[in-house]
Order: sequence, then structure tokens, then C-alpha cells
Amino acid sequence: AHKSSALRNYPAFSIIRLKAEDSCSRNHLITLKLNPKYPTEPPECLVDLPVQFSASWNPESSLLSIHSQFLAALESLKEFWNALDEIDEKTWVLEPEKPTRSATMRRIAIGNNVSVNIEVDPRHPTMLPECYFLGADHVVNPLKIKLNSNIHLWDPEISLLQNLKEVLEIDFPSREALQKSDFSMDCGICYAYRLDGAIPNQVCDDARCGQPFHEACLYEWLRGLPSSRQSFNVIFGECPYCNKQITLKLSKKV
Repeated sequence: AHKSSALRNYPAFSIIRLKAEDSCSRNHLITLKLNPKYPTEPPECLVDLPVQFSASWNPESSLLSIHSQFLAALESLKEFWNALDEIDEKTWVLEPEKPTRSATMRRIAIGNNVSVNIEVDPRHPTMLPECYFLGADHVVNPLKIKLNSNIHLWDPEISLLQNLKEVLEIDFPSREALQKSDFSMDCGICYAYRLDGAIPNQVCDDARCGQPFHEACLYEWLRGLPSSRQSFNVIFGECPYCNKQITLKLSKKV
């Protein structure tokens, strides 16, 4: 309240950053931008949250009031962050490389060139997330079958990670036993792991090959083959390594 009243007399203060600690000892930051009509108009609030944050405000409000509302918002997201923190600590997360507090997606390594993308609902973090598997069909299809057949086992009373283990009937590779390099296979075309922020997300379906590629690299390779053909957003051709048929379903980015 003291800082707020002082700011009324010093309009040169236009940006303020306030720290906050939630009940699980996680540190957060809220940035307040004061416009020229402050305090008649509320400051703009910039936060790293997975949901929209808009503080209630009137001309008599103080910055302490916004801080209190920010703390309440943090508390409402406690279970969401608990779930993702456990995943970050106990599994190998391939993407995002450095998750922000607003990030709701995790790509978790399952095995060599096999991973699962999960999209967690911040408001319902214990419910079944959207799951998308990446890898060769002969490895991914059994995982899809297990997910569909075991979906009734999902228990909101246990952690998100434990649920994924039981529903998929797998143990995610341990951070203690394996290194991230065991899953960070370089692209078989450009020989790099990251390309413009993307990591290899296409895999040859042949069980004896399984070479990963960046989508953009594989697209350029297939497009350059005289024998390749395209139907709508799917392009067909041969794997650069084993010459077996490979199919690429194009995303909007390519």
C-alpha cells in the first residue's frame, strides 16, 4: 500500500515487478505497467500463467490488492504445476526444452525415437490429457491400443504421471539411469538435433531402420525424389536410409 501511494506522486515509475511465492515454494513474477491515467485506470498485468489473469480494480485499489489476487491465482494452479513438476523431475522431457510456467504441453520420451505429447488442462490437471504419440507405427500403435483399452483405469486421485504409467503399461525412462542423449537422436538428413527450434519428429516405420528426421528435412528430401508423389497434405516416397516406403503427413508449418 505504501509503494502504491508513493507511485501516485512519482509518475516516472511506469513498470513494477513484484515477486510472489506460492504455497509449494515456487517463485513467480508479475510485471505491472502503469499507464498515464493510473490509478484511475488499472495497470497492465503481465504474468507467466497458463490461464488468463485479470485483476479487479477501482481507483482506490492498491498494488497490494493485485498482488493478493495474483497469489490467489497461483494457488488455484497449484495442482497443475505439481503434476508437471513431477513429470519434469522424473522423466525425460524432450520439448519444451525449458518449460515456462504457462506451458501446458510436454513431449515425454518413452524409448528410442518414441515419445508422447501430452496437453494438460490447467483447470483439470488430474483428468486424462490429450495424448499424441510420435514414433514408428509398429511401436506407437500398441500404445494407442493400450490407452483406449485402459482408459477406464484413469484415477483422478493419483498423480498424472502415475496414471500415464498405469494406463500405457510402461515405465518412462528414468532420469537417473539414462542420459537425454539416449533419446536425442539427430536428424538423418541434416545431422542436427534442433533445427529452427524443432526436433526430429518423423521416424521411418521399418522396424530395422527407425531413423528419425525433422519434418522440414524429410519434406525437402521427398520433394526432390523423382519417384515421390503427393496427395493433398500427404507425400509418399522412400526413406533416405533403407529405401523402404515412407509417408509424411504435412503440418501447417511446412
